[in-house]
Amino acid sequence: MMEQSSDELGAAIEMSFKKKAAVPRNWMVVDSCGEGMIVDWDKFDIMRRLPINARDLRILDPLLSYPSAILVRDTAIVLNLEHIKAIITTDEVLLRDPLDENVAPIVEELQRRLPLGIGRGEGEEEELLEARSGEVDSNELVTDFPFEFRALEVALEGVCSSLDAQTRELEISAYPALDELTAKTNSTNLDRVRKIKSSMTRLTSRVQKVRDELEQLLDDDDDMADLYLSRKMAMSASVSTESLKTESRFYTSRSRSSSSKGSAVTTTQEENNVDELEMLLEAYFMQIESTMNKLTTLREYIDDTEDYINIQLDNHRNQLIQLELFLSSGTVCLAVYSLAAAIFGMNIRYPWRENHGFLFKWVVMVTLLVCGFLFLWMISYARHKGLVGS
Repeated sequence: MMEQSSDELGAAIEMSFKKKAAVPRNWMVVDSCGEGMIVDWDKFDIMRRLPINARDLRILDPLLSYPSAILVRDTAIVLNLEHIKAIITTDEVLLRDPLDENVAPIVEELQRRLPLGIGRGEGEEEELLEARSGEVDSNELVTDFPFEFRALEVALEGVCSSLDAQTRELEISAYPALDELTAKTNSTNLDRVRKIKSSMTRLTSRVQKVRDELEQLLDDDDDMADLYLSRKMAMSASVSTESLKTESRFYTSRSRSSSSKGSAVTTTQEENNVDELEMLLEAYFMQIESTMNKLTTLREYIDDTEDYINIQLDNHRNQLIQLELFLSSGTVCLAVYSLAAAIFGMNIRYPWRENHGFLFKWVVMVTLLVCGFLFLWMISYARHKGLVGS
């Protein structure tokens, strides 16, 4: 028995290790030529390949629930945007779970657009060229759009398009359900609208998080400047080159020193220039803002429907109160009539009863008139006080 229990324990431990090993760790590496390769790496393999901390890779773990975030490091950009979990460097993109049905279109788009940098609209490309042409001479050539920005653009486009598509699907199912609830209020329609409202709340939270990330980047030029990985690498290379020529700079003339100062100012201005990235982020910020406006409009429509239903319920409640008031007034009048009938129905001998049978009809008629007058007075008094609608 002991041997059997130990064997079962060993099998259970082995099964648990197999389950842990079965956790998907597939990554796709897409280089600047658009070539993709699926690899099975864990976080230690990635840390050996890229100088990234383990806490940065934790937000890419599918088993952990982290909100959308864009982390900028010295040599990489860590993206956790909805279903897109990626690491972007200056020459390659590491994409998590490339075989997922939501991630597969992103992989195809990366392979299509990364090699040539295509996929931007003609109008946006012309705006970028005009913005750059105002800062460089006519003899200088416009540099290519950096690799990290092309990859970032594909990721932002995929996230914004996915959120917008989910919002449209929610609108298609929400508006008919709300109209049906307005026409007929029952438990089935109320439960349907409740589920739609819960889905809308979750979707609004996700859209709001992506919007906040883009807004935070747009509000800080330093954060946008940190996204220029290629520029930072070029700067580090130029700094190392200039450090070798430090000694020769001391023997240059004043004219050359002044020209070097001018070139330094130009270099500083180029370092602080984030117009290209700002235009890119603003385009997708406007798209996510449009999605947010759709959700806000849907929420307002739901609130208006709830207000309308509450007004209907209040109206029905007031009608019940009026009915109760009518019944109570009628009950009081009937009680008065019953009192007169009880007085004249007692088996007590009175002398006025003898030879006065004609009084029966007058008692009945006068009692009915008094009860009717009492009922009308009570209703008119309630209407005068506003307790009953006219």
